[in-house]
Amino acid sequence: MEFQTIRVEHQDAVLRVVMNRPEMMNALNATMRQEITAALSDLPEGVRCVVLTGEGRGFCSGQDLTDAGAAIDLERTLREEYEPMLRAITGCAVPVIAAVNGVAAGAGANVALVCDVVIAANSASFIQAFTRIGLIPDAGGTWYIPRAIGHARAMGAMLFAEPVSAQQAVDWGMIWQAVPDEEFEAVVANRARQLSEGPTGAYLSIRQAVSASFGNDLEEQLALEAQLQGKAGHSRDFTEGVGAFLQKRKPNFTGR
Repeated sequence: MEFQTIRVEHQDAVLRVVMNRPEMMNALNATMRQEITAALSDLPEGVRCVVLTGEGRGFCSGQDLTDAGAAIDLERTLREEYEPMLRAITGCAVPVIAAVNGVAAGAGANVALVCDVVIAANSASFIQAFTRIGLIPDAGGTWYIPRAIGHARAMGAMLFAEPVSAQQAVDWGMIWQAVPDEEFEAVVANRARQLSEGPTGAYLSIRQAVSASFGNDLEEQLALEAQLQGKAGHSRDFTEGVGAFLQKRKPNFTGR
């Protein structure tokens, strides 16, 4: 498939999806939302990890405000364009890393935060910029952010719309890792390779269990853990992992 607003690079078992509108700080227009949805919904054979990142000096500046201008129907856009894109990320068949190479603002920040893991360059920042134009955080931000950093910090970040640095985001528990800019690409590549060589089925079950934990009580969560662990226990990767442990060698996981 040919894309206009993103670049897709498949190397070994890793698929890099690069938002490619650097002149607009990779602002999300209708075409980009559709293309990200398509890229993550129909993965090439052999892909076992996806890296979502931005071209140029920014990750994503959020909604493209020139896309239909003030006449844009925001509720329709969220329902029909953003929600399918977010579901493509959260329902992707393999783990998704957000590699935040620069500013992630508005919906761009929240697209990063719905990914399984967020790795940011030290120069990156996250901005809930919505109130600057009289809006509220969307693209899942009001669900994910309070659960990650708590009520007080979420309210401050959303009301004041001030940048949260990459290191601050780590300290608050908003993201997984912040790394020096000069090490960023190498760290992301290493993390992606690590996930692409791991037990994909177990990774997806972890995603399912962690997501469900926000709505489950302890008894429900214990039951879900037992169910998912039972499934994992019948996988080839479990057999391989135990064999590798006993033989003191590196496991050769296949994701099945």
